[in-house]
Amino acid sequence: MAVTGFRRRVVALTVLTATAVVAVLVVVSHVLLSRVTDADAHDLARTRAEAVAANVTTAGGRVVLTENDSEALDEVAWVYADGRLIDGNVPPGMAERVEALAVAGRSQTATVAHYLLYARKVPVDGHRVMVVVRVDLTPYETSEQHSLTLSLVLGGLAVLLAGCVAHLVVRRALRVVHDMAALADDWGHHEPGRRFGLGAARDEFGQLAQTLDRLLERVDTALADERRLTDEIAHELRTPLTVLRGEAQLAQLAGEPVAPEAVLSEVDRLNTAITTLLRAARARTDAGTRCDLRSAARQAIAGRAVEVAFPAKTEVAVAPDVAVSLLSPLLENGLRHARSRVWITARVQGEAVVVDVLDDGPGVDPTEVDRVFEAGVTSGDGYGLGLPVVRRIAASAGVEVRAIADGRGHIEVTLPAAEAPRSQHAAT
Repeated sequence: MAVTGFRRRVVALTVLTATAVVAVLVVVSHVLLSRVTDADAHDLARTRAEAVAANVTTAGGRVVLTENDSEALDEVAWVYADGRLIDGNVPPGMAERVEALAVAGRSQTATVAHYLLYARKVPVDGHRVMVVVRVDLTPYETSEQHSLTLSLVLGGLAVLLAGCVAHLVVRRALRVVHDMAALADDWGHHEPGRRFGLGAARDEFGQLAQTLDRLLERVDTALADERRLTDEIAHELRTPLTVLRGEAQLAQLAGEPVAPEAVLSEVDRLNTAITTLLRAARARTDAGTRCDLRSAARQAIAGRAVEVAFPAKTEVAVAPDVAVSLLSPLLENGLRHARSRVWITARVQGEAVVVDVLDDGPGVDPTEVDRVFEAGVTSGDGYGLGLPVVRRIAASAGVEVRAIADGRGHIEVTLPAAEAPRSQHAAT
């Protein structure tokens, strides 16, 4: 329905535009034709008057015509001398108007019914001579009417043709759009790796193809993220479940109840893992969100043997629970791999705060720097939330996390610095 409505609107707009253009052209052509026919009629009247005036002369002190054998001319041309008709037959219906033109004594034109009257003064010594002629305007008016009728018919056909062409063109264009959208939708469900791949856009359809390719790329990325999240959930929940199962089997073999402390500890780990994974999937950085980095680091350390070297007051533009969820697994990972020491530092770098989580362990293999945040790549016994979840939380919160291969355990976290309050800006 929407496509049909759009097509109708385009066709209607085209028809309206074509109608307006045709109307303007018809009016302009009719006005021009009227001026041409009017000029032709006046030229004919002047020609007749000059022809009659050429035959006017004087004989014996009287004004006479040298040639007066045409009865047809008598019906369309009349000669007045000193206010008296001396040649021609004036029709009764226009006698008054013809006499008025003759008495006026100057050249002028007038229209009576469908006739054009033209009076011309003839210079004759001692006499006042006027020649009055008429021109039938009916042929000119008929020509104008025929021309107008033909213009309207041709204009109507042009409008109809424009509407038909617009309908066909829009229908064809929308069919291409519909086919491309259907293909993109099908690929998004069954073949997210397919692309139109038309290259540089040379027209609107090329731009549409590029837009759909980008949309398919985002769909493909979303599906990959979904699969990655599933892998991370399985990776992070497998270890606590394995411990719980091991404790239960040992208790079953020994005939003793499972130690409550072990069960509660692993259940807490499961709950923390699920909460953090959900936060990673939903987290967004809201405007105005901020937290004290030192306070978040103390919560993440939670009594662990970790050295801290932070500036006195460091605020970052992330939520406190997000900062804790980022630092806690990194510290736990450092404690798991350290030989004797784990420490955390922070420094301000432009509009960001860079946190370094370090340990004196073997560090990251340079060849594995780009893979340590992938699920299943990290080593150890699987304690903590794992680096893959850290990467997901960081991406959702606008934080950059990377491993540095410098011969020790080193993870660098770059958080956006919180903007200073307006009052502080004003004070400075």
